[in-house]
Amino acid sequence: MIVVMKRGASQQQIDHMVERITTLGLKPTVLVGTERTVIAAIGREKSGVAAALESGAGVAEVMPILAPYKMASREIKPETTVVTAGSLSVGGEKIGVIAGPCSVESEEQIMQSAKAVKAAGATALRGGAFKPRTSPYSFQGLKETGLKMLAAARAETGLAVVTEVLATEDVPLVAEYADVLQIGARNMQNYRLLEAVGKSGKATILKRGPSATMEEMLLAAEYILDAGSQDVILCERGIRTFETHTRFTLPLASVPYLRQKTHLPIIVDPSHGTGHTYLVPDMACASVAVGADGLILEVHPDPENAMSDGYQSLTFDEFAETMRRCAAVATAVGRRI
Repeated sequence: MIVVMKRGASQQQIDHMVERITTLGLKPTVLVGTERTVIAAIGREKSGVAAALESGAGVAEVMPILAPYKMASREIKPETTVVTAGSLSVGGEKIGVIAGPCSVESEEQIMQSAKAVKAAGATALRGGAFKPRTSPYSFQGLKETGLKMLAAARAETGLAVVTEVLATEDVPLVAEYADVLQIGARNMQNYRLLEAVGKSGKATILKRGPSATMEEMLLAAEYILDAGSQDVILCERGIRTFETHTRFTLPLASVPYLRQKTHLPIIVDPSHGTGHTYLVPDMACASVAVGADGLILEVHPDPENAMSDGYQSLTFDEFAETMRRCAAVATAVGRRI
């Protein structure tokens, strides 16, 4: 349920309601909005609890949360959450752009990429140090060495680092170097990993699984929120369908749909969503047009010789042109890049 506090409710009244909710066996989470504060009371509700809370000092009303995902729902927070991590901000008027290679391959490669994407307007650097690959014989990433290279690129350019974490035991190590932890599509329903990332205190990008419904994605986000992190970014990266002309099918209708259902910001990954470089710029522009709060794009200095995903990576020049086109679309829909 949601305990909606009156406008002007004092901190003492808010603290008292938090204590009262805890005493009643529920988990309180305080969400400060632009107009008023609400307290989410999550847990198995008992008879008479709502009435007991509604009589508290400073309480305007107590409402049930109808959606199965409680803390991610717009019922609990009408305004969009703005997630900020270093140079990256997602959810406000400015559209965040995360760009870089699929995999960190060398210090020269990641440093070149960081400088190029920043010059073109990117606000964060992506790069995989731990890589989930279908084949065990494919390049698996440079692991901690790659993380150190990403940190060096951040020190040089000021760009926030976004990188994927694959296993619960790796969360402390990756969190030491990264500004944003990414949960890949394969791990969207790895609930122990979601909980570990939620407890890390780091902002998180949660990618939609290739066969996941919207509700399943939001419930996965709920695990992270319930574990303690409020800085969760949803990522539409395409789903698996009968079509073969693209790597995945990128359903951009999910963006306006999610904006109606959740306060969490939404970004789009046109690189994985299409799997073809020539389709990425158009789908990036389309993502901005339908209301995405950000983009995550694969950019490589030499896609032809990339160790992973070169066939869907933009060159530096192609990325710069894509940014110019997306900026024009953003202006048309009242946003900016």
